[in-house]
Amino acid sequence: MEEIKRLKRDLVHKGNVIDFYEDTMQIPNGNIAKWDFIDHQGAAAVIAVRDDGKLIMVRQYRNALERYTLEIPAGCVDYKGEPTIEAARRELLEETGYAADSFELLISIYTTVAFCNEKIDIYVARGLKSGQQDLDEDEYINVEAHDVDSLCQKIFACEIQDSKTVAAIMAYLAHTSLATRTPRV
Repeated sequence: MEEIKRLKRDLVHKGNVIDFYEDTMQIPNGNIAKWDFIDHQGAAAVIAVRDDGKLIMVRQYRNALERYTLEIPAGCVDYKGEPTIEAARRELLEETGYAADSFELLISIYTTVAFCNEKIDIYVARGLKSGQQDLDEDEYINVEAHDVDSLCQKIFACEIQDSKTVAAIMAYLAHTSLATRTPRV
């Protein structure tokens, strides 16, 4: 592969969660291009599994979509370099009121690779203990429990479209079916 070179990166806007840049790039054919780049500090998300197998979900309003969405609990790291497992623990407790005995990394995803470096580490949390939500001032979240089959139906009915939630549920389903499958001889 021929090399693509960044010639310049200009900060266009510094935000609370993201920074927006314009990159000047040299393409292998010699052309110069302007590319958008969004720098994200990173995030964590949680598949929280109750003892009965149902998954804890959050329903919240998303301004970009102008509607409520059903998602897994998630949130940004507080600072670059914060271990995502710490963010996962914090966000689960804040958004749902649940604490968990164990967290296991399920998958890591990049949400929009064309223009953003947002990476989300997705954990499976078990041994849930119910507590009280501790929402941020700008959050209004309803907590719900759903079985995996109904969540898959919602995904294929295009009722759940959030990429981290779709990836997490499908990965969890694949992981659990692989773990329970009996090896063939």
